[in-house]
Amino acid sequence: MKALVLGGGGREHALVRALSRDSGVTDLHCAPGNPGTSALADNHVINVLDGLAVTELAARIGAELVVVGPEAPLVEGVADALRERGIPVFGPDREAARLEGSKAFAKEVMEAAGVPTARARVCKNPGQVAEALDAFGAPYVVKDDGLAAGKGVVVTGDRALAEQHARECGRVVIEEYLDGPEVSLFVLSDGIHAVPLLPAQDFKRAYTGDEGPNTGGMGAYAPLPWAAPGLVDEVMESVVRPTIAEMSQRGTRYQGLLYVGLALTSAGPRVIEFNARFGDPETQVVLDRLATPIGSLLQAADTGALGGITSLDWHPGAAVTVVIAAENYPGDPVKGDPITGIDAANAVEGAYVLHAGTAWSGARDLKSNGGRVLNVVGTGPDLTQARGRAYEAAAKIELRGSFFRTDIAEKAALGKDMR
Repeated sequence: MKALVLGGGGREHALVRALSRDSGVTDLHCAPGNPGTSALADNHVINVLDGLAVTELAARIGAELVVVGPEAPLVEGVADALRERGIPVFGPDREAARLEGSKAFAKEVMEAAGVPTARARVCKNPGQVAEALDAFGAPYVVKDDGLAAGKGVVVTGDRALAEQHARECGRVVIEEYLDGPEVSLFVLSDGIHAVPLLPAQDFKRAYTGDEGPNTGGMGAYAPLPWAAPGLVDEVMESVVRPTIAEMSQRGTRYQGLLYVGLALTSAGPRVIEFNARFGDPETQVVLDRLATPIGSLLQAADTGALGGITSLDWHPGAAVTVVIAAENYPGDPVKGDPITGIDAANAVEGAYVLHAGTAWSGARDLKSNGGRVLNVVGTGPDLTQARGRAYEAAAKIELRGSFFRTDIAEKAALGKDMR
């Protein structure tokens, strides 16, 4: 098939890489892509929020599958435009994408479906915010109701900071704090059937030791050796199937990727959030482990054919990704600095580099062009070797002012039970 991936970050490079390794994908395109995707696909410079521009590009190249990477095009209805033209697309339509586009809507759906989640209140003014913060107490969890590129959530013991974040956002969801480790589960859905991928764990805080502000994610690993054997089955039964059924009952068929962000609390798994697309940087490790060809798998979500898929194949071993971030990330990251050492990093056995926030400088020189600049992936027979290779490769990268966490997957590699 001919495939088109929308987006230009590390997640999209991971998707392009996975599709390039599928023998059934004969022609690969990415829009807008990045210098990393250009080595595997034809890049096209378009506005991915413009449904007409996307459908015209897809029609021109004869795309038989369009994979929508970021959340913003989904919320804008780009998948709707593609389906109206009869072009297969992996990604939910505008109404279904509200599960990510509005935290309040997601809570409403979860309540109706009986999904276990944190108690929450939707707040529109300072008075309501104060009442909710009083009711739930510290640590305070304040979430921007709309899209915020992974940085709309503040978890803090500082009441003033919680109130400030609420003022800056306007409409917010304030909820009780959930204890326990966090886990990400990606599920493919065709609106009726659902197929889970490997659970993964990411690291949201900017600095080693879970210090600093929340980010879009500073690293991830899969699989989770400490996870209970029945975790995925439990989440599919208590969360995924009821949610898909509730959406269907509302007249909205959920087709695409349902990202379930979980807290494994002392009372059992609870949903922290839903996203309507692959998570970043968890995608980088989950797709690395996937052995089943991905093209027809994603296409089946659009055609309603996931019911014929009974199981997926996975590569043995583990994968760890380390995010190299630009100076000042996640605030106002510095852009435009030269990047070197990628060839040396790619030469490390079992490691490779995915581009997340890069651009060309001149003919073939690289420069930073975002907050999260590179994802260094390490693989191996176990987490210890995988993270060792990831960090060996990350040390080869040179970017002025950049930084990365040094503790990605460290506790899990040491055999600690994270529950």
